Amino acid sequence: MVETADGARLDEDGMDPWSANALIATLGLDRPAFEAGDPLPPFWHWLHFREAAPRSALGRDGHPAPGWSIPATGLPRRMWAGGRLVFPGPLPLGAPARRRSRSLGVTNKTGRSGPLAFVTMQHDIEGPDGLAVREAQDLVYREDWQPGTPPPATRSAPILPPDGLSRGWQLNATALFRYSALTFNGHRIHYDLAYAREVEGYQGLVVHGPLLATLMLELAREAEPGRMRAFRGRFAFRAASPVFADEPFTVAGHARDRGLTLWVAGGDGRLAMTGDLDWAAEAL
Repeated sequence: MVETADGARLDEDGMDPWSANALIATLGLDRPAFEAGDPLPPFWHWLHFREAAPRSALGRDGHPAPGWSIPATGLPRRMWAGGRLVFPGPLPLGAPARRRSRSLGVTNKTGRSGPLAFVTMQHDIEGPDGLAVREAQDLVYREDWQPGTPPPATRSAPILPPDGLSRGWQLNATALFRYSALTFNGHRIHYDLAYAREVEGYQGLVVHGPLLATLMLELAREAEPGRMRAFRGRFAFRAASPVFADEPFTVAGHARDRGLTLWVAGGDGRLAMTGDLDWAAEAL
């Protein structure tokens, strides 16, 4: 990792196919193994450019503490809000790639649960043929959870139309641990049950937001394999409520003009995540 004069960070990765093949094994996906030269599927870049922060730079939650790679907000509890991505070109496996990361700023707000700080990070990834991924990540920081606080209100997931797409999933603690290892994500809500319950106030281990986003795009691949192999459009997603380890959940969607409307529904029918895929959009 190199920091530039304007505060951006530069990282390089050799794009070893092993990580993508390990994700196939972790999720039990029905797809052939990847080889050098194959294009990386959209959003699978999360398996690369892993941040190895030193132990001294980690916060109590196991993530790099604010101020190391993300601006400090003064609030302790980090949550994934969503993201927006475009894929201008291919990102071939086995070929070196470079990522440029920078903060787009911090926005402070007050919600029903108290003060909130929204942080947006932008990552530009270049492969041999130029820009391959542009991603804006939205993170939210909030105050500590207090015992006795009622869980946030949820809303129902959409009703699947007759011509819709859906696939059921259930991920156990082993799958979450393996995904954490593949992405070098140390956040304890994904593998430390006592921490998730007693400090963060969750009912169980939390399925990673980016993993849910990956499963939405996997559903799109099953529906449109040719288009997704050479996808050059836009994908946006937003978290609505957590999904937990061992909870059955559904990834669903339907076609619309120019793309797909996608979502994740929890086992009780609540909306967990929304997604929007546009086949041709070029801007975040």
